[in-house]
Amino acid sequence: MWWGGRGQSFNIAPQKEEPEMGSVQENRMPEPRSRQPSSCLASRCLPGEQILAWAPGVRKGLEPELSGTLICTNFRVTFQPCGWQWNQDTPLSSEYDFALVNIGRLEAVSGLSRVQLLRPGSLLKFIPEEILLHGRDFRLLRVGFEAGGLEPQAFQVTMAIVQARAQSNQAQQYSGITLSKAGQGSGSRKPPIPLMETAEDWETERKKQAARGWRVSTVNERFDVATSLPRYFWVPNRILDSEVRRAFGHFHQGRGPRLSWHHPGGSDLLRCGGFYTASDPNKEDIRAVELMLQAGHSDVVLVDTMDELPSLADVQLAHLRLRALCLPDSSVAEDKWLSALEGTRWLDYVRACLRKASDISVLVTSRVRSVVLQERGDRDLNGLLSSLVQLLSAPEARTLFGFQSLVQREWVAAGHPFLTRLGGTGASEEAPVFLLFLDCVWQLLQQFPADFEFSEFFLLALHDSVRVPDTLTFLRNTPWERGKQSGQLNSYTQVYTPGYSQPPAGNSFNLQLSVWDWDLRYSNAQILQFQNPGYDPEHCPDSWLPRPQPSFMVPGPPSSVWLFSRGALTPLNQLCPWRDSPSLLAVSSRWLPRPAISSESLADQEWGLPSHWGACPLPPGLLLPGYLGPQIRLWRRCYLRGRPEVQMGLSAPTISGLQDELSHLQELLRKWTPRISPEDHSKERDPHTILNPTEIAGILKGRAEGDLG
Repeated sequence: MWWGGRGQSFNIAPQKEEPEMGSVQENRMPEPRSRQPSSCLASRCLPGEQILAWAPGVRKGLEPELSGTLICTNFRVTFQPCGWQWNQDTPLSSEYDFALVNIGRLEAVSGLSRVQLLRPGSLLKFIPEEILLHGRDFRLLRVGFEAGGLEPQAFQVTMAIVQARAQSNQAQQYSGITLSKAGQGSGSRKPPIPLMETAEDWETERKKQAARGWRVSTVNERFDVATSLPRYFWVPNRILDSEVRRAFGHFHQGRGPRLSWHHPGGSDLLRCGGFYTASDPNKEDIRAVELMLQAGHSDVVLVDTMDELPSLADVQLAHLRLRALCLPDSSVAEDKWLSALEGTRWLDYVRACLRKASDISVLVTSRVRSVVLQERGDRDLNGLLSSLVQLLSAPEARTLFGFQSLVQREWVAAGHPFLTRLGGTGASEEAPVFLLFLDCVWQLLQQFPADFEFSEFFLLALHDSVRVPDTLTFLRNTPWERGKQSGQLNSYTQVYTPGYSQPPAGNSFNLQLSVWDWDLRYSNAQILQFQNPGYDPEHCPDSWLPRPQPSFMVPGPPSSVWLFSRGALTPLNQLCPWRDSPSLLAVSSRWLPRPAISSESLADQEWGLPSHWGACPLPPGLLLPGYLGPQIRLWRRCYLRGRPEVQMGLSAPTISGLQDELSHLQELLRKWTPRISPEDHSKERDPHTILNPTEIAGILKGRAEGDLG
């Protein structure tokens, strides 16, 4: 598909003379038969997009193969099938586009044995018969070129991709879409979910959570407290903005404690950065910090989120190993593939995240308290754990609207450095933490299929969108950068009052489209697949409150403070490290005790007896996933997309997908069923007979037991 509306102008970049090369170095490359793309191609460009080269080709690796045109622009590489009809209502592509920044590996092939790996700046040494684009999102685009005078175009489009990759930069490549859709200006387009860019959005969400003890603070409206924080966030009612400003200065990068989620039972889940040990707060500042951490509760649990979880370097290394293992030409033997998968440690990290999120869910749900997630930077693991805890504890977060709102609030608005973590800046801090989170969500979807309104296809769409340079959602590191790029920052100061919903005149919000505008990239038929047909709405009641439960913790003083680390709770003498002396944190054993790691999760230890919850072992709405051994599986539909032969037979959560799965299973049965003797001919099954549910369940069970995941 192509981007842009009707009548959009485009530019054709001049074709450069090809340098000398291998077998054709004596003669300059002959001119292709056609130097200009057809008008139907040209009219699909974005404003500022340039067509660099194009060539007819055949997309291989699919059944059946597709004839079409391979096109390289200064934004992307796309394959347009022959006869494909462009839809003005869906100007962006979702299936055939590879953003330049998404290309992880480019290979040119000639004959059976001539393969060249093309890095940015490389020189192609032969005319390719086929090229392979390996996406960093695990997709594979394999295109063969036709012979008969079109070889120059094949060479030119391949070299154009090499040169475009060398010049591309995700941070500067595209600043977001401002084009109109179906004749409507982008300024009049209402975002599909609240983008948490206005005080009204935060107040609406606060009321939805019934967080009566909290208010919307405007102290960071000019981003002068922290540029990585949103302009608005929730703080306790009793804390003044002047106290918030001073208190936040004693936390790493100014990211002080804020409310992430208010549990209907009364508990509060907070997140914050690490204590800034070099500061020397006065008594008033210490009191403000303590009040914010306590959030009106006498019981406070500090959670060391970095404990037991992988570092950023660990996540990056595991993801690189996983991607290398899942390549179609992986050198790992089939009988050693599972061992190699275990060696990547990716599934181990998924398991660790789910285990810790389950434990925190127990802390939040079992007793009315304040649970504070503390990470030094407060921009990676805090967002991952906070999101998983809400998915496990809040049924509304498992709806399609609720999940999108959750990601927007806990990741985008909270300042997760998407651009850096996804390798868009070239810095060394690359680590796909958000993709690790999506894998955790997929695991939950597999274990609790009736509890989630969205499907695996939605998770795949979100997974692929992080590297598509069409919106600012994942193209910036902070809300400040995102707001500056979209022109939302100005000189006024908005004082929020409940009931006042209109921003001052002259202020323009939501000028840029977000990743949640799915209808710009996906057709209506594809968007329908975002819905999980097995979802049971009764799993998400309009209102639910867990019954008051007895505390499973050791009784403590009226103001009890705990540290949750390595699966165990340890009492702390104080809440803030500066209470006795500014150098208290220097004595790590006093402030951060390290109990032995338990072999059981907190849920296993404390909820092993159903009597803790009366007749029901768990409170309503709470999910506790399994994370042992085969309970954590490989997301095959995502990671093995470059291997179509592996994708055959994967169960699809749609009616048509299930029909295809049934047809595939019946075909396998016909192949695997041994020959039947003439005397048993009367018992032979008609190959076109539809299997009954019991037979289908037996087949699926057998496949599941032998399934990799």
